[in-house]
Amino acid sequence: MALPVAFFALFFAWPVAAIVARGLRTDGAWHLGRIADVVTQPDIRHVLWFTTWQALASTALTLLLALPAGYVFARLDFPGKQLLRAVVTVPFVLPTVVAGSAFLALVGRGGLLDELWGVRLDTTVWAILLAHVFFNFAVVVRTVGGLWAQLDPRQEEAARMLGASPLTAWRKVTLPALAPAVAAASLMVFLFTFTSFGVVQILGGPTFSTLEVEIYRQTSEVFDLSTAAVLTLVQFAAVGAVLAVHAWTVRRRETALRLVDPKVTARRPRGAGQWALLVSVLAVVALLLVLPLAVLVRRSLDAPGLGYYRALTHTDGGTFLVAPVHAVWTSLQYAVAATAVAVVIGGLAAAALARRDAGRLVRGFDALLMLPLGVSAVTVGFGFLIALDKPPLDLRQSWVLVPLAQALVGAPFVVRTMLPVLRAVDVRLREAAAVLGASPWRVWREVDLPLVRRALLVAAGFAFAVSLGEFGATVFIARPDNPTLPVAVARLLSRPGDLNYGQAMALSTILMVVCAAALLVLERLRTDRTGEF
Repeated sequence: MALPVAFFALFFAWPVAAIVARGLRTDGAWHLGRIADVVTQPDIRHVLWFTTWQALASTALTLLLALPAGYVFARLDFPGKQLLRAVVTVPFVLPTVVAGSAFLALVGRGGLLDELWGVRLDTTVWAILLAHVFFNFAVVVRTVGGLWAQLDPRQEEAARMLGASPLTAWRKVTLPALAPAVAAASLMVFLFTFTSFGVVQILGGPTFSTLEVEIYRQTSEVFDLSTAAVLTLVQFAAVGAVLAVHAWTVRRRETALRLVDPKVTARRPRGAGQWALLVSVLAVVALLLVLPLAVLVRRSLDAPGLGYYRALTHTDGGTFLVAPVHAVWTSLQYAVAATAVAVVIGGLAAAALARRDAGRLVRGFDALLMLPLGVSAVTVGFGFLIALDKPPLDLRQSWVLVPLAQALVGAPFVVRTMLPVLRAVDVRLREAAAVLGASPWRVWREVDLPLVRRALLVAAGFAFAVSLGEFGATVFIARPDNPTLPVAVARLLSRPGDLNYGQAMALSTILMVVCAAALLVLERLRTDRTGEF
């Protein structure tokens, strides 16, 4: 736990505390009365209410649509499965400003729904909810589906032989085993939608506003840092309460599970029910995930002769100090470094938290690990600039600042992906190895690692994808001569003109292709046989 605690204390707690103190402390005195003044304002209460209920609704809708897909990817084998799994994950890493614009082209004025049926959703909350499903679909599929694929199907088959209906067998046998993974996925989806920024800003307009949007507005438009600091504390407290409830409820439900090779559980669809489920999941993926991505590709090809792509190779001289295409290589380098940090930090934390004899203090750190997902990225970005600007940690001009910020967001995904599998490992396997004389390191290498290798690769894929698409904090700390892909896209979108917009769509398409290729390679790597256990 020493390294994870030090990492989060140094690169999360300290920057956030620095920016909050800057907003609530003036002339050496704390102005805590400002907290009550802000939270009692009617418009702020409305923002708090909308932020909470839309996050709950988005989480429920995402589970409703994505859990069947998790079953399909875990239990059914069909052509193109690996490619489709990579495609499902791509929306999760797209910059929110780009994906929000693409979604607006589907449901807004002159969009596809407007052209075909005269229906517009951009002025309703449904646009926000569907866009949140678009972003978080992969979280449920990969987190729940990863564990579902390793559950021994013979336990459910035994219940069926004893007379249980398919629904009863699933509810009594499979669902309790999946509960930790479902709770982990629900928690991540809730945190992402609770702190939603780009989607609400683009699709919500002046009607809808979340805490994240309000913090950004108070910081960059109104320049009221004290109100932004209060809202950050409110968001921090709300997320902390959710994490505490999650840690208390999930811990009581976790049990050791019998895990098997995923290749044993996946088989060709059988019967009309499974084929109908597969077709319905494919339809949801096509309409909700692939269609917005197709809009991006089509818009990037509007210029004849791949004109938008050719323009990416030229130095702008204004917005960019280098050619925009340079952001592709920069993003890949940052993402690899951030993934390495996130896997080490998250893996160590998950291994410590998975121990049955872990103390209350260690278990409490489980909830703290998720706080970076629930704190405003604007706050973290500003905090980095304020806190890490003096020796011995003056990192403002260092390239490592960006991977560190990205790893803060990636590490919780590593923990949440690996923890259910680590806790499901039968402790008697470790005890037997220890009795036979194996050292703790050899027990981990010979017992735990083979069992969690699949989860580790899934976690690395999540961390890499999150790092590629991270925008909120990176936009404040990325150097002008080394912009990441999301930062480059946002800068192009902020400038008027068809050429800038087309280049933004072209860069977004490149980001989509790079992510899909990386995830497809990961899918091939993690399908190696690990044996039955």
